[in-house]
Amino acid sequence: MNPYLAGIILGMVLLLSFYLTGRGLGASGAMKSVVVSAVDLVGQEKAETSSFYSKYVSDGKNPMNSWLVFQVLGVLVGGFLSGALAGRLGVKTEHSPNITKRKRLLLAMAGGALFGFGSQLGRGCTSGAALSGMATLSLAGFVTMAAIFGTAYIFAYFFRKNWI
Repeated sequence: MNPYLAGIILGMVLLLSFYLTGRGLGASGAMKSVVVSAVDLVGQEKAETSSFYSKYVSDGKNPMNSWLVFQVLGVLVGGFLSGALAGRLGVKTEHSPNITKRKRLLLAMAGGALFGFGSQLGRGCTSGAALSGMATLSLAGFVTMAAIFGTAYIFAYFFRKNWI
């Protein structure tokens, strides 16, 4: 998709999200719901007595009954349908000739785990902290976006040998 058109659509979706739900977009909250549900399933007593988990499972609450969970499911289904309709649905691993497929997958998993940890430490993922924060003209949103892109440029310099 044209990136300018995609940006306009994303902005409209963000505006609609604020209008309909009173809050912006974000994906890390959905992951938190999945983790809390898993802990509740495996160790219900621990979940009910924990100061963190009990906020999400007490009084018969179901953490999976959150609009953020449905948002992330919609993103996954929408991406799958988009790929299928465009004829680009397939399984392949993009990697440089300088690294193996296994190393690429391990690096991707490590990066995803670090990103998930960082999103909880920073109280939100890029869509929640940066996009929604910038939409509300929050200084923290602008600082977050600058930090995300600045860090990406710095690390790209050191990791580019894996791709060139």
